[in-house]
Amino acid sequence: MIKKASLLTALSVTAFSGWAQDSSSDNLVVTANRFQQPVNTVLAPTEVVTREDIDRWQARTLTDVMRRLPGVDVAENGGMGQTSYIYIRGAEARHTLVLIDGIPLAKSGITGIADFSQIPVSLIERIEMIRGPRSAVYGADAIGGVINIITQNATPGGKIEAGIGSNHYQKYDATVRQKLGEDTLATVAGSFSDTRGYNIRPQSTYSVDSDRDGFRNKTFWAGLNHQFSQEISGFVRGYGYSNKTGYDAGYTDGGDERQVYNHTYETGLTYSGEIFSSQLTGSYQRYKDYNYAGTLGLYNDGTSLDDMTQRNLQWGNSLALGAGTVSAGIDWQQQKLTSADNYYSNKYKRDNTGYYLTTQQQLDSVTLEGSVRGDDNDQFGWNGTWQAAAGWEFVPDYRVTVSYGTGFQAPTLGQLYGQERLFIVANPDLSAEKSRQVEVGLEGLTGPVNWRLSAYQNKIKNLIDYYYDEDTFLGSYYNIQSATIKGVELTGSFDTGVISHRITLGYLDPRRDSDNEVLAHRSRQQFKYQLDWTLFGLDMDAAWQYFGKSYNNNTNQFADTQRRMSSYSLVDLSASYPVTSNLTVRGKIANLFDKDYETVYGYRTAGREYTLSGSYTF
Repeated sequence: MIKKASLLTALSVTAFSGWAQDSSSDNLVVTANRFQQPVNTVLAPTEVVTREDIDRWQARTLTDVMRRLPGVDVAENGGMGQTSYIYIRGAEARHTLVLIDGIPLAKSGITGIADFSQIPVSLIERIEMIRGPRSAVYGADAIGGVINIITQNATPGGKIEAGIGSNHYQKYDATVRQKLGEDTLATVAGSFSDTRGYNIRPQSTYSVDSDRDGFRNKTFWAGLNHQFSQEISGFVRGYGYSNKTGYDAGYTDGGDERQVYNHTYETGLTYSGEIFSSQLTGSYQRYKDYNYAGTLGLYNDGTSLDDMTQRNLQWGNSLALGAGTVSAGIDWQQQKLTSADNYYSNKYKRDNTGYYLTTQQQLDSVTLEGSVRGDDNDQFGWNGTWQAAAGWEFVPDYRVTVSYGTGFQAPTLGQLYGQERLFIVANPDLSAEKSRQVEVGLEGLTGPVNWRLSAYQNKIKNLIDYYYDEDTFLGSYYNIQSATIKGVELTGSFDTGVISHRITLGYLDPRRDSDNEVLAHRSRQQFKYQLDWTLFGLDMDAAWQYFGKSYNNNTNQFADTQRRMSSYSLVDLSASYPVTSNLTVRGKIANLFDKDYETVYGYRTAGREYTLSGSYTF
């Protein structure tokens, strides 16, 4: 786990991969400090999921992937395509920064939560997750952690895949990566998936809610990478997906259909020298989110639309300096949102410019890391964040780490300026949520076991909450809460013969400061155990996940008590077999023992599910 590897060596491997990174090296990451480095030099807890992992686990959704990782809680309003929330280390779902190829994912809703259910897993070549604050590197949203979804793969070849499963599930994927001459790589990919789903709220008394709540996705990805010279390369790429989800309205002629359209275009140039590198990237995202009543149709009363455009410019630079690396850059982002229905329309706009400086230095057995950042937002002013960490390898293969970091979460445009269609009034005095986290870790290689033990405390103030005035029938958002989150986390991996083991143990104590109440949707205990082995050519994966008791809600003006949610265990079993060197067949049983459980009260989960697929590579 802790082999000495200076940042200068890391820089010489590839001076600066930037966000056009491929997945060719599993032990190099870029998300932690915005320069490429071996994963064993990162002081923050880091997880890397490769495309091979996703295929081995036979994950159908991003939520399926994230549920396996340490420190992650999941709350889902039903099955595939339904709204889902990811909580990292007890922080709010909105406190996780989601990047796609290093660029923040546009979030159109008023809550500021990235909707994981809408990101097609077919897009993903690699995931890098950092647990803990990273606002000093990325700015807003990175209080609980950062998830970077990387879509690019630079290895020429192709793949065709098809699969079927429970609830009339079907999927079809195809990818072709072709060299055009010596210096250009062209990639084209597409996918289609569909499920009729099931009735996510069978207890509803409205007949319109008795139907299946299905999901359909269409995805397209295309890109060109060109090497102009030994030092200079460039890329242009674009992807888009359209999703249609059925859900339950809860009342007659209520909204029960959702259509999401995402179109993203990106381009960039990279210079990679021996000791210096620089990258300039630009992106444009358009995100349209329709909600409407299936009984009335898309273009009638009851239809709402969040139409968001997001533009990003990023200029990053890295320099090999001393016994490590220094990185500095500028991020500019512009967001425009129109939120409307048949009666009301609100338009918003804001710009944010961020300036950052990060460094990591290796001084014999001590690793030092630091970051500072300032964000200038034209709507709520200046926010400065910083973090520092140190690691000491006190004996070979054993290291102690300590870190401290600050973070902030920007209020959304709708929270600041209200949304008439939701009867929410503006609060221009709304402040950013702010956090301070301290963490101590001990990690080592003991015999065959790589392990890490972490203890952390995260204090968050100015938490944004919602208040509804029963006299005026209007709501607004205020900074009225604070919380303290304490946790202990143990992760380990080792091999016994042909079997690879991965274990996560976690204890969490997340509480609201005003009344010491446990925060909703956080399991106090977690136990995750994963086994992988290959025998007689058959690749097997078995995963057991235990989530302890939690609460569905916190007390507020609408609820006098907290509703307790039961603990639950899930077992998934997957197998794959290479029929030939090109053809592989796969099968999976999810929730093997057909556990009946809920992660959000009143929303049924899928129960036992089967999938069968085959892929052909060329």
